[in-house]
This record gives sequence, structure tokens and C-alpha cells, in this order.
Amino acid sequence: MKVLNIVAAACLAGSLFFSCATTGKVEPKKVEKPETVTFASQDGIPVTADLYMAYDKKAPLILLCHRANWSRGEYLEIAPKLNLLGFNAIAIDQRSGKTKNDVDNATKKAAEEAGKGTSYLDAIQDIQAAIDYASKLSKKKIILWGSSYSSSLGFMLAKSNSDKIAAYLAFSPGEYFKDLGKSDNWVAMQAEEINVPVFVTSRPSEQKDAQPIFDAIENEDKTYFVPQTDSKHGSQALYEATEGNEASWQAVEAFLNRFSK
Repeated sequence: MKVLNIVAAACLAGSLFFSCATTGKVEPKKVEKPETVTFASQDGIPVTADLYMAYDKKAPLILLCHRANWSRGEYLEIAPKLNLLGFNAIAIDQRSGKTKNDVDNATKKAAEEAGKGTSYLDAIQDIQAAIDYASKLSKKKIILWGSSYSSSLGFMLAKSNSDKIAAYLAFSPGEYFKDLGKSDNWVAMQAEEINVPVFVTSRPSEQKDAQPIFDAIENEDKTYFVPQTDSKHGSQALYEATEGNEASWQAVEAFLNRFSK
């Protein structure tokens, strides 16, 4: 178990985004404009996603899930940087969301047009369908990544899909589902039995929400990174405009490095 509040010693500032170059296996490259695709959710609603496939299927793949009221546009800046670390990526629209970076949530629109629910919990089926779809894009187990409410849902999904998921990254998890009938510790209960490596991060002000979930994880292969700056909620902690984003990136890279080989 690792709890980090400083930059991981394994990552030097000058090495960020160039780890795959040192392996001698692939030349770092990125997708500037993703390919947009759709696939069916478990109830038939089309899930819209952006593919950042910089490498062939031998490369590891990260499935990126967005926060509340946002869309796959949350990852327009982040996904190309993950490419440079040696990963393919897919960013999805869950039906509980809206718009980010001028990218409208197409899955939300499709669900509303079909008269389907669009709560946080309704989005579980979209993420499950995305796990199944993404698993066909890589010869390796995929890496799941959640932001805010999707980071909380991800504990349950990572636990139930351990045959498809190699690791899980949760940005600003919390017990977000009490108004939807779940208990005060429902997410922590899901986290208990997760058996893949886990990376958790949150703003210092969010530690009271994330720490109990992190502590509940019985698997010792877990890391909790708390930046020294106030940072931002969810994956926005990695945006270039966010104070202290470099430290957050270095912690993420340190965790992902073992999966980039």
C-alpha cells in the first residue's frame, strides 16, 4: 500500500510523457483527432465514444469515464498525453452527463429520446458495455479510469470484471448515491473486494470522502495520491490549467508505468 502526498520518487520531472520511449519498444505518438464510434449499451441505447488508438492491439488500453454533467470531452486534453505514455484510450459518454469542452453527451441525448433514466446508477450499464467493447480493442486486459461519480461506480465494475480489467484509477470518489437509495458506505462496500491494483486521488479537501473508500480496499496493491495544492475535482486535476497538475501526472505515470510494457 502506498499513500502519497509528494511526487513519486520514481518519476523525474523531465521524464513525463516519455516513459515508453525508454523501453525501446515503441515510438511515442498521439492521436490529435479521435475517431468517434457507437456501440450498444446493455439496454440497446447507443453509447458514443472517442477512440484514441495511437498503437496496435498489442498496446494496453485505458477506458476513460467522465464526471457528472460532463461528456467524453473531459478527456480531449488527457487522452493524447496517455498516448504518449504508450497507451491507447477510449473516452465514453455515459447517459448521466451533459457537455464538456464543447462536446455534447450523445449517449444522454439518446437515452432521453428513448425515455430511459439518466441517473448516476443508470450509467452502470453504459460503462459495462464499454468494458466489453474496449476489451476487444486490446490483446491485454484494459485499464479502467473513473472521474467523480463514475470513479465510485468503477469500484463495483472493476471488481466484477477482474477477468477483463488489469487496474483501476479513481479520481475523486465519494458516496454519491445516497439520494438514489444506496447506503452511506455503499461505495466502500464495493471497494472492499476489488482485487486489481488501484490508484485513488482527490483534492485535499475531498480526502474526507475518498479516504474511507480507499481504507476499505483490502487489496494491498493500492495507492492514494493527495496533491499538495488544492487541485481540481476528478480528472480535471490533470488539466494544464490546474495548479499542481505536474505532480498529479507524475503520480499517475508512476502507477501506470508497469502496465505500459
